[in-house]
Amino acid sequence: MTHRPISRRDAIRAGAGLTAVALGPACGAAADALTPEQQAGQRVIFSYSGPDVPQSLLDQVRAGTAAGVIFFADNVTGLDQIASVIRRLEAARRAGPVPAPLLLMTDQEGGRIRRLPGGPLMSQKEIGAASDPLAAASRAGETAGRLLAGVGMNVNLAPVLDVHRTEGDFADRLGRSYSTDPAVCSRLGAAFVTAQQRAGVAATVKHFPGLGTAGAGQNTDLRPVTLDVSRAVLQRVDEPPYAPAIAAGVKLVMPSWAVYPALDPARPAGLSPVVLRELRERFGFRGVTVSDAINAGALTAFGTYAQRAVAAARAGIDLILVCSQRVADGQAVVAGLAGALRNGRLDRHGFDAAGARVTALRRGLG
Repeated sequence: MTHRPISRRDAIRAGAGLTAVALGPACGAAADALTPEQQAGQRVIFSYSGPDVPQSLLDQVRAGTAAGVIFFADNVTGLDQIASVIRRLEAARRAGPVPAPLLLMTDQEGGRIRRLPGGPLMSQKEIGAASDPLAAASRAGETAGRLLAGVGMNVNLAPVLDVHRTEGDFADRLGRSYSTDPAVCSRLGAAFVTAQQRAGVAATVKHFPGLGTAGAGQNTDLRPVTLDVSRAVLQRVDEPPYAPAIAAGVKLVMPSWAVYPALDPARPAGLSPVVLRELRERFGFRGVTVSDAINAGALTAFGTYAQRAVAAARAGIDLILVCSQRVADGQAVVAGLAGALRNGRLDRHGFDAAGARVTALRRGLG
């Protein structure tokens, strides 16, 4: 992979200070005032292809069946252009039944992973090798936050907290890892999160519990990946950067789509209740869990996009990213979640709790 009665900056600096109990479900609308499709839509992020936002997506937003949009490079021809798109999306949202702002997000990690023209120009690897890496990480977070906020986006799917092992491995290949040292990743990741969220844009740390042992060809976007790393190594090397990021108030955590046999031999992390309980209980994370792309190649054995989304929601994922760039795929995921809510495959209490966490995020970014 993602807030409004108080100011955006103050809400984020204070850790939003908004609880699921205080806000209740359904983004400010009474739960019984929304249809199951609308309730399901509050947990789905859509995508589309090309620079022009399609009418079908505007209709989806106006109907109250979308929580937000993730933008990719082909959606962006310039800052003014994407700002105009965002204004149209928010106008559609204001015409609908859900008062909370949309979650409008992208991957602006830095270096080669940038969807918008502008910074951070340094990759995470370059930041880790800088003469003053802590200052560089803070500058990168602030730069990303100001850039996204300037066009109306409110979530960055960054930074990456993967602790890579060897030069050229998956996390290192595009400069997406700060270091081979978990202590360095911890300090720099927390600095990026803090600086970006001060700028009014929610940060997302990824990919829990860590893709640092993945080799160069082990890309969950393309195929299933199994990382046969012991629980002891995960807890000593891969997971430690998450604790300071959570302590810094990071708003979202994205689990990976890799399988970790030491934790759950049957399911990728983002479909595993075991892994997500570890994030909630061991690390005390109370924010929003967001899936990686539900259309990823790693999930080919887990059914349709809708079936994968239901499995992710059952495991404990709050927000589903549909990154196929087809509005129809997002609509199918909404229908699948709504059907599972109707027939009891998704527990109502758990569904409402997830919706309340997303509500808190959306209102706090207002």
